[in-house]
Amino acid sequence: MKTLYLENSPIAYYIDDTADKEWVVFIHAAFVDSRMFKTQFEYFSGKYNLLAVDIIGHGNSIRTGKGDCIEKTSGWINDIFQKHNIQSAHFVGVSLGAVFIQDFANKYESKVLSLACFGGYDINNFDTKRQKANSKGQLQMMLKSLFSIKWFAKANKKISAFTAEAQTEFYNMNIRFKKSSFMYLAGLQKLVNKYPKKNRKYELLVGCGEHDIPMEIEIVNEWAESENCAKAILQGAGHCANMDVPGKFNACLENFWQKCRAVESDM
Repeated sequence: MKTLYLENSPIAYYIDDTADKEWVVFIHAAFVDSRMFKTQFEYFSGKYNLLAVDIIGHGNSIRTGKGDCIEKTSGWINDIFQKHNIQSAHFVGVSLGAVFIQDFANKYESKVLSLACFGGYDINNFDTKRQKANSKGQLQMMLKSLFSIKWFAKANKKISAFTAEAQTEFYNMNIRFKKSSFMYLAGLQKLVNKYPKKNRKYELLVGCGEHDIPMEIEIVNEWAESENCAKAILQGAGHCANMDVPGKFNACLENFWQKCRAVESDM
């Protein structure tokens, strides 16, 4: 993937526009970068136009300036849309990426064909008790990084991936994460429960791996029931299901997008 940069922002992004079809946007998990979607880019190349974005402070999005913050992510993605004349897209977010694709949908709903949120939660209806528990767990992990990013990455890979291969890939990306980039993640809470819950005008898929933490599986089941949307608990996968079982993950997305087109044709 060729690295492109958005003017007047720190954002690096990657495009494969070899298909004369719909667009798909991929947003990665925390502490890694867009390389986590390598197998997705390989599989979907030529079938869809593809866009992946490195979140601020991650990957190649480290040329930050005064005033740059994580809350601007949706606006930066929209700027990429305008630059490349992208009218709408399917969005796929894993973990932290699921937060950003929902925030984009809150602000630019007409540009969303569908959302696929894996390892995430409903940012418009997130329980405060779970939010506190989640923040506590993140803080404990962040304390490890103060001593050593390698130590942090070794602990993080076991939480984030299930297979040995995926854990190694996650670790190799995580060790590039700079301690100074933690400050950007502090702005995440400003995106949660900011907008009221409303009926979606696009299709939603929520999911995770069967080996994700029990709280995440519980969240996914409750979210799917409350919205009466598509759900996928992928066998053999952990938190970053797209890395653990890329074949199952890709097939899940394809089936979901086919159903989206069928629903749209019936309207």
